[in-house]
Amino acid sequence: MQGSANLNLMIKAARRAGRSLVKDFREVEQLQVSTKGPGDFVTRADREAERLIREDLMTARPNYGWLGEETGETPGTDPTRRWIVDPLDGTTNFLHGLPHWAVSIALEHKGEITAAVVFDAAKGELFYAEKGLGAFLNDQRLRVSGRARMNEALFATGVPFGARPALPATLQDVARLMPVCAGLRRWGAASLDLAYVAAGRLDGYWERGLKPWDVAAGLLLVRAAGGFVEPIREGSSILDTGSLIAGNAEIFDGFTRIIRNEG
Repeated sequence: MQGSANLNLMIKAARRAGRSLVKDFREVEQLQVSTKGPGDFVTRADREAERLIREDLMTARPNYGWLGEETGETPGTDPTRRWIVDPLDGTTNFLHGLPHWAVSIALEHKGEITAAVVFDAAKGELFYAEKGLGAFLNDQRLRVSGRARMNEALFATGVPFGARPALPATLQDVARLMPVCAGLRRWGAASLDLAYVAAGRLDGYWERGLKPWDVAAGLLLVRAAGGFVEPIREGSSILDTGSLIAGNAEIFDGFTRIIRNEG
């Protein structure tokens, strides 16, 4: 796909940050056996990745706004556009030496995501999309799956850790969904869950209480690949609430009824 100047800029920034993270990721295994552990090291790696992305994007588009996981929000002189960035989605996986994490970059224009990049640097998989131009994985066009039977469908979610407020509702969702589907995965990186729905590897995904940088890029990937994404609570904003349901066209209605507990 011949992307816009903005998309090409996003891809370049994601690859640069990804190279830095892969280099750091190779060190994590060695740090696992240290007394201090890799926590501080991974925090530095995360912040450095965001610094690199911000340097690339804001140097090229200094008038755009910025919303990043590590550095927060900076309004732009152009109030209609902002970058939404998660430099390391799947930090816990990274921390434990699990090669399932990603760089996520989205461009928002007038409240709508218009370009998206999710880069799985450990596996060399670059997912990207532009509104109206489709979704791609390493230059191969993506389409959501065509599975129409719930008992053949594979889903993903994020089970909240600790005593987070969304845990009881999520466990109730799982109890309703598991008896009627082919399986459930908990991968630990929302951007990749959404990218996998776009690629047809998963048939659906839902989660509550995420941040805008967790989901912004993935929303466009799913929609550009022919899928559907809605807030769990109808009429709410996904970016504001961080709660969403995504899936292919065939199973979406039935899947949504289960998650919303509509009988």
